[in-house]
Amino acid sequence: MASTAAVEVIVVLLAGDAAIGNDRWAPARFVPRPLSHSTNLPRTVPTQDQVLVPETLLKKRKSQEQARAVAREEAEKKKAANKEKRAAIFKRAESYVKEYRDAEREKIRLGRVARKEGNFYVAEEPKLVFVIRIKGINKISPQPRKILQLLRLLQINNGTFVKLTKATQEMLTIINPYIAYGYPNLKSIRELIYKRGYGKVNKQRVALSDNQIIEENLGKYGIVCMEDLIHEIYTVGPNFKQANNFLWPFKLSNPTGGFHKRKFKHFIEGGDYGNREENINALIRQMN
Repeated sequence: MASTAAVEVIVVLLAGDAAIGNDRWAPARFVPRPLSHSTNLPRTVPTQDQVLVPETLLKKRKSQEQARAVAREEAEKKKAANKEKRAAIFKRAESYVKEYRDAEREKIRLGRVARKEGNFYVAEEPKLVFVIRIKGINKISPQPRKILQLLRLLQINNGTFVKLTKATQEMLTIINPYIAYGYPNLKSIRELIYKRGYGKVNKQRVALSDNQIIEENLGKYGIVCMEDLIHEIYTVGPNFKQANNFLWPFKLSNPTGGFHKRKFKHFIEGGDYGNREENINALIRQMN
């Protein structure tokens, strides 16, 4: 019986080989076994809830979240404060425009009344001059040199605002051959401060790029923005000294087309130095 079974197995194998034929030497194909989805096997990758976080990292995250919350709250408060501040600045600017316009109309009205009555209207004496240094450091005697230092005119083409008093008029007379000065109008003052305005902050020259700079240094005098600063200078207000000292001396360019050939002759003689009254505004525009 055993031999009969062995013969049957051999016959079956030979029959299988015959059926396969030439493909018996073909490479075998790998058929992957499906993965077992048994829930009894342990997980090799832990979930996020199963990961233990160090306590120091948790404290750091908590402190960062608190810092972000505080920063957001401060930013919102600052934004609201800036909005209120901008509204107040706009109102101030509007009041200044109205003040300038009313003053100009009043001047025109007084002139008309004077002409109607056959008189002449004489405007009040100017209280402000803008002084520009037009001569260098050579061949200057000690007294004019000291006055130029007091007026902060240390370099050629430097310019400053000066309040007209008896003392300053005498000083301007002494340094007359070294400067050009006159009475600036509102437009000239505004263009100078907006274009070439720098402030003195901790003895450093800082550009007036933000009202925050003005408020931090002149806020205690009620000057919180550029228009406040312009108004204080133009009207020679009670805090003119502090506002003017805050402004760094203006560094102007050479005038368009240059100075006159007879630069060191008086302005009324065809030169450039001395008092040119309202004509200083044309020179400011050429040098600004």
